[in-house]
Amino acid sequence: MYEDKNLVCEECSKEFVFSAGEQEFYAQKGLVNIPKRCPECRKARKHKSKRKLYDAVCSACGVETKVPFKPTEGKEVFCKECFAKQKEAQQ
Repeated sequence: MYEDKNLVCEECSKEFVFSAGEQEFYAQKGLVNIPKRCPECRKARKHKSKRKLYDAVCSACGVETKVPFKPTEGKEVFCKECFAKQKEAQQ
């Protein structure tokens, strides 16, 4: 039913194969758009989009942690566990 298709990457202009197996996988997952980027460019794009994490000290327990935002002086920052406790207490 599916046949390999040769596509051109919109980022690097390199030709790549959209295999019959990949097409079947896309169909099973309900994906209708064909890939616009080659596997290498998709991987690079995914890696680049990862969020930067900042070092911080939890205001509640004092443990060193990482947060996805730049901490502002004078504002409380919580580790994952203390943040969950704070959220649970508010409900």
